[in-house]
Amino acid sequence: MADTSLNPYVRAQQSFKEAVETLGLEPAVYEILKQPMRTFEVAVPFIRDDGNLQVFTGYRVQHNDALGPTKGGLRFHPNVNLDEVKALAMWMTVKCALLELPYGGGKGGIACDVDQLSEREIERLSREYIRAINLVIGPDKDIPAPDVSTNPQIMAWMVDEYSRIRGENTFGLITGKPLVIGGSRGRVEATGRGLVFATRQLAKELGIEFEKARVAVQGFGNVGSVAAAISHELGATVVAVSDKDGGLYNAGGINIPDLLEYKRTHRALKGYPKAEPISNQELLELPVDILFPAALENQITADNAKNIRAKIVGEGANGPTTPEADAILFDKGVMVVPDVLGNAGGVTVSYFEWVQNQTRFYWSEEEVNHRLEEYMSRAMAEMHRMHERYGVTLRKAAYLVATERVASAMRVRGWLK
Repeated sequence: MADTSLNPYVRAQQSFKEAVETLGLEPAVYEILKQPMRTFEVAVPFIRDDGNLQVFTGYRVQHNDALGPTKGGLRFHPNVNLDEVKALAMWMTVKCALLELPYGGGKGGIACDVDQLSEREIERLSREYIRAINLVIGPDKDIPAPDVSTNPQIMAWMVDEYSRIRGENTFGLITGKPLVIGGSRGRVEATGRGLVFATRQLAKELGIEFEKARVAVQGFGNVGSVAAAISHELGATVVAVSDKDGGLYNAGGINIPDLLEYKRTHRALKGYPKAEPISNQELLELPVDILFPAALENQITADNAKNIRAKIVGEGANGPTTPEADAILFDKGVMVVPDVLGNAGGVTVSYFEWVQNQTRFYWSEEEVNHRLEEYMSRAMAEMHRMHERYGVTLRKAAYLVATERVASAMRVRGWLK
């Protein structure tokens, strides 16, 4: 018999089941949440540059819309499959409900390798995908956004195609767009900034002064570099950072603006003269207050969790902590800001973008950042209260908060009898 424990769809179902049972909710809540309400699989034919026709398989899954239209990213990747997209849509339901966004979870993608496609082919593929799903998406129905191997330019092509089909500009269809056609200020930095806001709120709940904290950041891409910069800006001492080639350590603190300028010039962290080199593994085990794993999945495992000395682990990456490591850290008293909240700054500012599109009134970056802090801090405070009430990890507390909120919406709408 095949091992289903690693199937993301099965794991998402199990998480909802545990949440419903812990909260003592009606069994019907799980029966509704255990599967998407709508699942679409579409053929996406397009013409290659050589004139030949190729057909890829595309997906769009809408998990639950009790709280509002579904919302979730689009990924272009060879390994995209239906079970993965279903699980991602279910996790988006949790993320949106946790942040009190008026959305349910959605997700989509195309099973393709964009590295094998020219820019013109990617544009044609993007437009054909929107043509294939245009009847099931819309600003008040299902709102896509960029995800793995997609970007603002691809979103621009998609919203243009949808607008052509509908005969009117419909910028609220998609978020994560370029600023000039309705994108939001602050969107690029939102995930890293939101991670810091959520972690700072948890530090406050635990009686840790973020401004005096020692911080290590694994991963110096968009999320990690922003998290490091915001932490430095708020007064924390960032003692270590790393990228795929290794890390840097300075016990007295690294000047992050100076390091960012070095990276801009040298295109790498390696060789920075004001810190000593360390490995990614050594960075994870440093004696710091806050550790931000913002690189790859499965970085903290059963093998190294016992060596983690941080008081708080703020997950910027997707799945950087394995379930086994999660249990070890919890037993040690290490609090983990789960990825479902840790990297939710992106979808939160996507919501702000959608609001701005719908009202035709656009906000300053200062206002976007202020509202982001409000949403992230509130969600963390609610998760921490649920954690204390049930004695569970913050990851499980996130499911409890979200499931309770979605169940309440389904109940008042008359879905539960």
